[in-house]
Amino acid sequence: MKRINYPFSAIAGQDELILGLLLNAVNPGLGGILIKGTKGTGKSTAVYSFADIFPENNVNSGCKFQCNPDKPEEWCNDCKTRHGSTEFSTESKPVEIVNIPISTTEENLLGTVNIEKLLKEGEMEFVPGILSYAHRNILYIDEVNLLSDYIVDDILDVAATGWNRIKREGFTVEHPSRFILIGTMNPEEGELRPQILDRFPLSVTVNSVKDAGKRSEIIRRNIMFESDREKFTADFSERNRQLQATIKVARGMLNKVCTDQKYIELIVNLCSSFDVDGHRADIAILKTAQSHAALELRVKVDERHVRQAALLVLRHRTRQGGLKKPLTDVEINEFFDNNLIQESGNTSIIINKDMETPGGELLQLEKKS
Repeated sequence: MKRINYPFSAIAGQDELILGLLLNAVNPGLGGILIKGTKGTGKSTAVYSFADIFPENNVNSGCKFQCNPDKPEEWCNDCKTRHGSTEFSTESKPVEIVNIPISTTEENLLGTVNIEKLLKEGEMEFVPGILSYAHRNILYIDEVNLLSDYIVDDILDVAATGWNRIKREGFTVEHPSRFILIGTMNPEEGELRPQILDRFPLSVTVNSVKDAGKRSEIIRRNIMFESDREKFTADFSERNRQLQATIKVARGMLNKVCTDQKYIELIVNLCSSFDVDGHRADIAILKTAQSHAALELRVKVDERHVRQAALLVLRHRTRQGGLKKPLTDVEINEFFDNNLIQESGNTSIIINKDMETPGGELLQLEKKS
């Protein structure tokens, strides 16, 4: 019997969490999100409901790795061999949540050799692991901060390359493994290593809702869901379909979204002036801002998109080799408040309030390209 998840569109009071997940749906290339929060704040509920709004994957029929028909450069060896000898059909498959248990082993994660077949028949057969099933799906780690370091390192290595490569004595196999990595954790139970934190593209902190009206609505909806799950899900099914349709359109628009050079310079200035480690953060902010514009069905990135992207990307990022704590919301917002970009006719006016000038502000006019 199929699990009935709480409808994604029925989640109330966690706007930034919803946005972070939706941005990954629009642009799976972002790579995922880390969700922090105390117990009972709906972290897992949001993750499981997230898959229900995903557009289905178009896959090569019979492929155990769900290879994308439109990207032959990412096909597994089996698909490449079959395509060379005969044409094969495609099919649609829903996106799934693939869980990594805290107790998982390296063999369960990466895959292994069928020892019984090897001993009896002398044949090498690959037994797929969790990362095989994760390809083009959502890889979910609950309590990611409690997962063994070597398992996390294996996951991050595969996430970085998009390929899972297994080498055993006399046996080598590789297959594509590109997934959206979602981790949830309760900071009260321990933090993640900075090296791991930095590999999550986005992060949000889920807090208990304080607004009385929103809190009442959360209670009301949960009681209705528990009383009659099928009816409650049906009531929100149209909203879920609308979200899914929007994601499909946004994906088609993503490559058409343009970003003015002034916003790229703003991102670079932000990351460099605050000693953010590496260049991964700059790229992630730009991609996130473009995904946000596409989600709103806009073809141009604006300052609001860049500001929100910076909040999602920088809250957990290491600075100055880990010697400085990640930026706070206050610091990020102050930077944008002091470096406003306003549109005026055919010029962009950059107002830097930190610069001391006779008029109190520095106005720099840039011609639009």
